[in-house]
Formats: sequence, structure tokens, C-alpha cells
Amino acid sequence: MFNDIGPLELVTLIVLAVLVFGPDKLPKVIQDVTRTIRKIREFSESAKQDIREELGPEFKDFEFEDLNPKTFIRKQLDNEDLGLKEIRNGFDLKKEMAEVTDAVHGRDSDTSSSSSSSSSGSSGGRIDMTKKPETPDRDDRPPFDADAT
Repeated sequence: MFNDIGPLELVTLIVLAVLVFGPDKLPKVIQDVTRTIRKIREFSESAKQDIREELGPEFKDFEFEDLNPKTFIRKQLDNEDLGLKEIRNGFDLKKEMAEVTDAVHGRDSDTSSSSSSSSSGSSGGRIDMTKKPETPDRDDRPPFDADAT
């Protein structure tokens, strides 16, 4: 519950509580707070149990944590029925990065040479990155972009 409170912050809260409530009333305040938290937890658990009973036997494995979108998506992605692990294992990131690096440096790789040479035509698979783009004539108007206006 208090995972993100450091030791200095905890000492500060204790000193502040002693100053606000006084040393004689502080134990009673702590008892009242813990009793209230316990009642809220009991109410929450009974409400969850009532909802599970009302949903029926079809939802006996229903967990309220699944209502959190992050938890739901994580649970669905870890599902073995979808075959996502095979897809994830079939993707070789190092190989893909090597192909991109070879393409940037102008080298032909084993798998990309056949696809890039057939699509590049007479340029020999190399892209001239030093070539400056042509400047339009003064009479040429830039294309109209309806989405940008």
C-alpha cells in the first residue's frame, strides 16, 4: 500500500501525526483508521462476492483485475491459443537491423539483394542520398493539401 513512501517521508508523517493529534489521542486515531480500512475491505469483498453470485456459473473464473485494460491485454497476449509466441520467435530483430544497415550503407545483403535489385531498375540497388531535390519553377504551384487546411 505504501510502496512509494521513503523512510524520511514516513518519519515526517509520524512527526506530523503526533503534532496534529497529540501523543495521547494518536493510538485511538490509528485504531479508528485501521478499523475503517478493514470495514471498507470487507464491504468490497462482499460486493465482489455478490457480483460473482449474480453473474452465475458461466463467470466463475471472472477476475475483477481483468477489467483493467492493461491486465486484460497482457492476459490476452500471453494466451497460447493465438500463436503469438511463434510469430514473436520467428521475427529476428538482429537480421532485420542488419538488412537495414546494409541498405543504408549501400551494400547488398543476401536476402535483400534479389528484392532490391529487381525493384531498383538501372540504379544498381543504390540510392543516391547526396542528390539535392529539384527546386520547383516559380510558375509551379505546390500541390494543394486539403487535409492541411
